[in-house]
Amino acid sequence: MAFKYERLDKNNAVLLIVDHQEGLYQLVRDSTPTDVKSNILAHAALGKIFDLPTVMTTSAQTGANGPLPKEVLEMHPNAPLIKRQGEVDAWDNADFRAAVQATGKKQVIMAGITTDVCTTFLALSLRDAGYTVFANSDASGTFDAKTAQDANDRMRAAGVHVLSMFAVACELMRDWRNTPGTPEMMPFFDTYLPEYGFLARAHDAAISSGTPSGL
Repeated sequence: MAFKYERLDKNNAVLLIVDHQEGLYQLVRDSTPTDVKSNILAHAALGKIFDLPTVMTTSAQTGANGPLPKEVLEMHPNAPLIKRQGEVDAWDNADFRAAVQATGKKQVIMAGITTDVCTTFLALSLRDAGYTVFANSDASGTFDAKTAQDANDRMRAAGVHVLSMFAVACELMRDWRNTPGTPEMMPFFDTYLPEYGFLARAHDAAISSGTPSGL
């Protein structure tokens, strides 16, 4: 069977923020707390930069799970926020399904806590419903690396694209000359992927006040 590369299309994608709650955040042990927070905020920021329709959901947020971070809510003040009261798989909630379907998009970028439950269950349901699903693995988290790997394997077996935040961002952008492109994305990377942001800073410094090595 011939492989067909379906690339992320910023004009056909919806961003889902799934149970990135302040209480559930405490469960994540397959990444550092600093990285988890940064990646959660980066995931939300992608929706703002690329003007993607965004749907947010929480699970029992008035209890120990807690609310979404205020930074996420401030990025998307007009996005639907579906407050589930019992459904583990967000797709089982009629209001959430309606909000996703109302966007008219067929590609879904998603991340959640925990990877093995909140992300995986929804990703599998979305695949079953005919969506192309891109799971941002950096912005999902769970109890340990083995649990995350098992969950990612399960999603891949169902045809879910499991990829990094950097890959999601670059595939949405496609070309540094596009809009969003260099002017919009370099501040994003400087904030959320400093390894790349500082590389760009060093290049800029060499161009403006140094001598490029020629390498």
